Amino acid sequence: MAQFDYVKKKREEVDEIPAKAVPFVRKVMKFYTRLNVWVFKKSNGRLMNKFPGGAPICLVGMTGRKSGNRREVMLIHLPYGEQKLLVASQGGLDFDPVWYKNIMANPQVDIMADGVQRHYSVKQATPDEKRALWPHLLSLYPDFDEYQARTDRDIPVLICTPV
Repeated sequence: MAQFDYVKKKREEVDEIPAKAVPFVRKVMKFYTRLNVWVFKKSNGRLMNKFPGGAPICLVGMTGRKSGNRREVMLIHLPYGEQKLLVASQGGLDFDPVWYKNIMANPQVDIMADGVQRHYSVKQATPDEKRALWPHLLSLYPDFDEYQARTDRDIPVLICTPV
C-alpha cells in the first residue's frame, strides 16, 4: 500500500470503490464527461461549468494517442499563477485515465477556462513538485486527498505552461 506523508487522509478513513462497481463507475464518468463537454460548448460555458460539488471546471483539448483525433475532457479548473494544473485522479480508481495517457503521448493541450482558451505545454510534476503543489491543490479541491488515500497509484499531477 502506497503512503504519501503529505496526504492527510488515511486509507481506512475513505470509502473504497468496490471492484464490482468499477465498470459502472467508469461508464457513468464517460457518459457524464461527454454530456458535460457538449452542454458546456453549446452554452458557451454558461451551463455545466461546475464540477458536482461546486468546483469550477475547464475544457481541456488534446490529441488522441492512438487515433490522432482531437479529444476533449472537462476537468477541475486548477489555476497556478499563469500555469494550470491537471490531476489525473479519476476519483481514486486504481488506473490512470485515458486523457492522461493521451497528454503524455502528446504533451500539448489547449485549455478553456473563464471564457479564455490558451495553448499549453505539459510536463508531469516530479515527486518533489507534487509534494510542494499538494497544499495548493487541496485549497482548490480538498477531495484530492481522499482520492490519493483511496489508491496505491501515485496520482499524476501535470503542470501546464502557456506557450
